[in-house]
Amino acid sequence: MSNEQTPQQGEELDTNADTEQHDADQTILELTEDQQRIVELEAAVIAAETKMVEQKDSVMRAIADADNARKRAQGEIDKARKFALEKFAAELLPVADNLERALQVANPEDEAIRSIVDGVEMTLKSFISTIEKFGMSVIDPQGQPFNPEKHQAMSMQENAELPPNTVLAVMQKGYEINGRLLRPAMVLVTRAPESTVDTQA
Repeated sequence: MSNEQTPQQGEELDTNADTEQHDADQTILELTEDQQRIVELEAAVIAAETKMVEQKDSVMRAIADADNARKRAQGEIDKARKFALEKFAAELLPVADNLERALQVANPEDEAIRSIVDGVEMTLKSFISTIEKFGMSVIDPQGQPFNPEKHQAMSMQENAELPPNTVLAVMQKGYEINGRLLRPAMVLVTRAPESTVDTQA
């Protein structure tokens, strides 16, 4: 039996080889297209994730900006409210001063004006109680150490019984509002007698 191929058989073999090669090329091409599609999809996913992160950052910044703006606005409102309250409170101080002066000059032993003195005292107490409800407090440092942050020294006087820089007398009471100084107390402050100073020197 002869192994030689006829021309027709050779052509069939070539055709089959071409077909197989074509199928292999087609498979490689399809595989390459699929891989390219996968790469494109992966790139699209990465781009989408990046955009989402950027948008999230943008939203977070917008929220932070809005919160900061709200806090600034609230701060401005609080400042305006405090300023208005301080200005109003400062206008009330002469009322308290006048009531206190009236009590200082009145003779409590005079029965003719006793009822008036009692009325002024009650009015002053009511006034102080009312302003304290709005954060005001009286600075009355009689006998306390001198505090330049809250007291204004109007004069100094020698005194051997009290330590130097002690408030000997309060000429006019001071006031605070919400922890801020509204008016310092005007005071007379002690100092050591000259003989003591000479001895120490």
